[in-house]
Amino acid sequence: MPPTLPRTAREIRLAEVPSGLPGPEHLTVSEVPLPVPGAGEVLVRNRWFQVFPSLRTLIAGGVPGTPFPPLRPGDALFGPAVGEVVAAPAGGDLRPGDLVAHFQGWREYAAVPAAAPLGDALPDPAAHLASGATAYAALTRVARLRAGETVLVTGGAGGVGSLAGQIARLLGAARVIGTTGSPAKAGRMTAELGYDAAVLRDGGPIGGRLAEAAPDGVDVVVDTVGGEQLQAAVAAARPGARLVVVGTLAAQLSPASGGTTAPVELDAFQLIAKNITLRGLTGVDDEIHTEWTERFGAWLRSGAVTFPHTRIAGIERAPLALRELFEGRHVGTVVIET
Repeated sequence: MPPTLPRTAREIRLAEVPSGLPGPEHLTVSEVPLPVPGAGEVLVRNRWFQVFPSLRTLIAGGVPGTPFPPLRPGDALFGPAVGEVVAAPAGGDLRPGDLVAHFQGWREYAAVPAAAPLGDALPDPAAHLASGATAYAALTRVARLRAGETVLVTGGAGGVGSLAGQIARLLGAARVIGTTGSPAKAGRMTAELGYDAAVLRDGGPIGGRLAEAAPDGVDVVVDTVGGEQLQAAVAAARPGARLVVVGTLAAQLSPASGGTTAPVELDAFQLIAKNITLRGLTGVDDEIHTEWTERFGAWLRSGAVTFPHTRIAGIERAPLALRELFEGRHVGTVVIET
């Protein structure tokens, strides 16, 4: 191991399981021995990692059947990251300085399986942490958006939503509507993120305001929120509408919720009478991810899309960034730069 590497590194661990939303008081910055790569692994210095709302669910105990294990006190948090290779076995495809994507964020150094380097597919390496692949898969593979249709995205200023509106526009949607709880975010959605209208959630029923924004109904829904907003989407759906559920922010961001269930009552008569398709989506396969990365890179370089994100410097600021995410303070993806 090169002598310039430190003996120890910092990582963020769960100190205790909170009764409500996790915050800095429930996490700890721990000093640990530098990881030692095993067979087929490389050592990386994390450059960026993502702060994402599903950590609430993992900290609360997880959900059976989902791809990620629950977090218990003493465990290091994890999540999407981009790391720079600092040590790699001779004869492999990776060299020091290469960037790789992996899922061992929330730490300064990680031993991760050797994978293909990221290269220059995206002009900004941190953009590999964007959640656009989920939005892209929902629109192209599940809902199969057609030109001229009306699209509704709940949580339109979040990590998925801030790209879903732009993608829908590029795929030919005639009208794109998003929901948000912040007037400032609503302004950015219509000015920067591809939305024709932003429906503001202000504590009252949202259904009437959605009907005003989409008087002829909606054809495609990308739902990142659930709860009342999913109910309103079903009410606004046109015959043959396709609804794709990709998140449960209503439950994950609520202090009153346990974080591991997201119950919502839907009108089955509406589903039947309108022949509505309702599907969930978790994760994307390699084929879709590759296709998305190619298109995302081309769109970024041409200026057709932006990567809305908040970049926060310093791993020690990650616990506060998680609390701020739950409080809805940021637009787009929240990225920690280490």
